[in-house]
Amino acid sequence: MEINKYNLIDLIYEKQIRLLKKKQDKWNAKSSIPIKNTEWSILTLIYGKQPTISEIAQQVGITRQAAHKSIRTLDAKGLIDINPMENNNRNKCIKLTDLGVNCVLENQKLKDEIEKEISQEIGQDNIELLKNILKRNWD
Repeated sequence: MEINKYNLIDLIYEKQIRLLKKKQDKWNAKSSIPIKNTEWSILTLIYGKQPTISEIAQQVGITRQAAHKSIRTLDAKGLIDINPMENNNRNKCIKLTDLGVNCVLENQKLKDEIEKEISQEIGQDNIELLKNILKRNWD
């Protein structure tokens, strides 16, 4: 069997890795706060909400242990607050600090910049088509 290195899964994965690296490089050039991709996923998930660590682990697709480790790191960076839930001291809910909110908003600006750069390469119509295709339920 011959392996097709240009299949859809590999192409999407390769582009995702390149885009995440590009965004990371742009972030590192403008900020002194290093934030890993998993941490970005968590910060974005928390934005505007106060999920529990269990909910974060489930929605990001990582183990509870990995979620706890990332949460501790984000807390140490001053990006989140960890608070006990009302009527349940065992579970903790997570919310963004003002610094965390600012980081998420700056990260969104970087993603918008990169999307604009891609649009200049492939055209806005193709960007919209690609986004609509990826939003569909075909997996």
